[in-house]
Amino acid sequence: MRGIDLTLDAGRFLAVMGASGSGKSTLLHLVAGLEAPSAGRVMIDGRDIASLSDRDRTVFRRQRIGVIFQSFNLLPTLTATENVALPLLIAGMPRSAAKRRTSELLETVDLAHRAKHKPDAMSGGEQQRVAIARALVNDPAVILADEPTGNLDSQHAADVWSLLRWLCDEQSRTLLAVTHEASGAARADRVVVLKDGNITGAFDPKDGEDAASVAARSEELAT
Repeated sequence: MRGIDLTLDAGRFLAVMGASGSGKSTLLHLVAGLEAPSAGRVMIDGRDIASLSDRDRTVFRRQRIGVIFQSFNLLPTLTATENVALPLLIAGMPRSAAKRRTSELLETVDLAHRAKHKPDAMSGGEQQRVAIARALVNDPAVILADEPTGNLDSQHAADVWSLLRWLCDEQSRTLLAVTHEASGAARADRVVVLKDGNITGAFDPKDGEDAASVAARSEELAT
């Protein structure tokens, strides 16, 4: 990162685009508290997480940051319910309360009917929706999505992007998504383009703007 100055307002959807090696993953790791910056601040929910100890950053991440991975990262031996409930049980929530919270979230992502299924019995799109429910389980201040549709076909990818957009619009969730997919970035409130650790430009996708237009605008800013 080279002097990044970036603000994401609560309840907004920010997409970060750029070629491989542009700094997208590093930015995500800094915001997630997985790495500490050599200089500067990373402010989330009023806290400068860059100033926290490794242990305190881990606790803050568990309590206030939701992460959605490209590879889903579900435990294969657990059901959808158990995968979503696990962070709550680790945090000490009573099992009955964790079950109620988990049921609400699976309903939110339209997977209540798959609650007892394990990952190998679900499609990729369903597994990612379970992962989204898990990311929401602690009511995070921000959701970080790392290429969330990179392992999905086009239809399941569209469904996941629609769900993420709905979470911002209807639940005022705050989302930062790193993606190569212009079709996903087209749904964002703002697109930021990175190159060699710098922000080379940003734009707000227009209502109804298609993926081809978003791709062309981001490629122009990256040159």
